[in-house]
Amino acid sequence: MGKIYLEKNVFDAAIERYEIMFNNFDNIYFSFSGGKDSSVMVQLAALVARKMNKKFDILYIDLEAQYEETIRHVNEIKENLKDVTNNFYWVCLPFSLRNASSIIQPKWICWDKNDENKWVRNMPNDVINENNTKWDWFKKGMEFEQFIVEFAKWYNKENGRSVAGIGIRSDESFNRFRTIISMKKERFNGYGWTTKVQATDDLYNFYPLYDWRTEDIWAVVSKLNLAYNYIYELMYKNGLSIHEQRLCQPYGDDQRDGLDQFRYLEPDTWEKVLNRVHGVNFANIYARSSLLGNIKSEKPTDMNWEQYAVFMLESLGLYAPELRDHYYKKIKTFIAWHKEHEGVIKIPDADDKKLESAKKVASWRRVARSIEKNDFWMSRLSFGQTKSDVERLFELKKKYTNIIYAKDTDQKHLRELANKLNQDGDKNE
Repeated sequence: MGKIYLEKNVFDAAIERYEIMFNNFDNIYFSFSGGKDSSVMVQLAALVARKMNKKFDILYIDLEAQYEETIRHVNEIKENLKDVTNNFYWVCLPFSLRNASSIIQPKWICWDKNDENKWVRNMPNDVINENNTKWDWFKKGMEFEQFIVEFAKWYNKENGRSVAGIGIRSDESFNRFRTIISMKKERFNGYGWTTKVQATDDLYNFYPLYDWRTEDIWAVVSKLNLAYNYIYELMYKNGLSIHEQRLCQPYGDDQRDGLDQFRYLEPDTWEKVLNRVHGVNFANIYARSSLLGNIKSEKPTDMNWEQYAVFMLESLGLYAPELRDHYYKKIKTFIAWHKEHEGVIKIPDADDKKLESAKKVASWRRVARSIEKNDFWMSRLSFGQTKSDVERLFELKKKYTNIIYAKDTDQKHLRELANKLNQDGDKNE
């Protein structure tokens, strides 16, 4: 199986690493993500622990927006390994996470009690959460990476001399390779597959699978009949090779891939993910049936209406910049007219709702509501349908085949035009 070192394959080499760690450390925890590498890592650890009559701990950080299949697998591992685990730290704390779907709101907080009605999943029972945690060093909004370090320091202080198992493989990325081979790292007894954790007395990381390939991971799953996350099976059926499969965070820098992957693999989860984070609904625009359908969003409590309008424009611009520019020109004209004809020096954030509805006053709430409705003519800002707008819509149809369908709008003229656009499109196919 896999690479050979001095007539020792990577499986045998990994088993030897586990034995070395179990012989030298009484306190071991493994960082488990539910992915293929960490899954194999903890199951092999259990195999060795049973033979050596040892036990260990597992740290699983649940970031809320997870595949249901991942959660099913985490529960499976927890149950299958309960005979060799002392503590299964299932952590559901409000971490601050990257949100690349929005320029204005670049972070979101998982398991935020203020957003409980929008959580992607119900919080599992018997987990470490904001209400029961005894870690006084944890603060709401703590970065994931900072938590990893603080947990390591806490574990080391609580238990004494310790080691953490990490499921990093060097062929996954150059950065991971550098993490392991860095000559500046202090090692345990000189073993190249270990590194000392800074800011701790004597806690080490060890990487039992660092030299494994993806093929080795799936080979051992097959040969030893190990449990695995079925989401990988769905990825494979969806056309991803074993080397392309990743448990992407939906709102990360590769959010298009992550969100699209959720869409195809777990449609029900995808819908919840889209509605979870402000701005992410706009990521639905490039994939949903109609580009000009109503945007299902809401103003974040910490934004005023002007900020919210800009936020929607910038988010929309990630996927349809021409549509963003079209709205921007209309809004700019709307503001200029009220300044010139109504003497409005500064557009108010909000005004009397009845006057706004009657289109008698300008406000940023009116602007924001127009964008939410994807009001292409911007009729809510007192604009009418123009010939140039119709021509622009036909131009957009050439690039966005899903620009508008009649069922997705409550505007009579746009609905009529949608039927014509799609009839013409059908003729050209």
